[in-house]
Amino acid sequence: MADHAHPHLVEENPQVHHEASDVNIRAVFGFGAGLVVVAAIIHVLVWLLFMYFSGREAVRTPRQFPLAATEQQQLPPEPRLQITPRQDLKDLRAAEDNVLNGYGWIDRNAGVVHIPIDAAMKRIVEQGLPSRPHNPEAR
Repeated sequence: MADHAHPHLVEENPQVHHEASDVNIRAVFGFGAGLVVVAAIIHVLVWLLFMYFSGREAVRTPRQFPLAATEQQQLPPEPRLQITPRQDLKDLRAAEDNVLNGYGWIDRNAGVVHIPIDAAMKRIVEQGLPSRPHNPEAR
């Protein structure tokens, strides 16, 4: 307890000293430097390998983008379900626009029609949406 009371009083023992044989600092730093060098070499080798593979793949299969405007239009393999897909898409969009922006019968017997979206929105604003009657006793 007396030693702990005065920490600034340290007895010196000439036989106790730093042991240099426990850890070889030069070997530890040399090993770390060797790991960094080996890791850099591996990274360069893997990068070269990927560059070789990408060059070989580029030569083997040329890039083909079927939707590119500059490429020739290539036909898909048989059986072809659409002969003119672009025209079919234009016709589909025109038919959808006609339904969305025009008047027509949905069920003539029931008296159900479709009207343009703009007219339907104006009608909803004017008339409002149907709602249930407020009944406080139902709760």
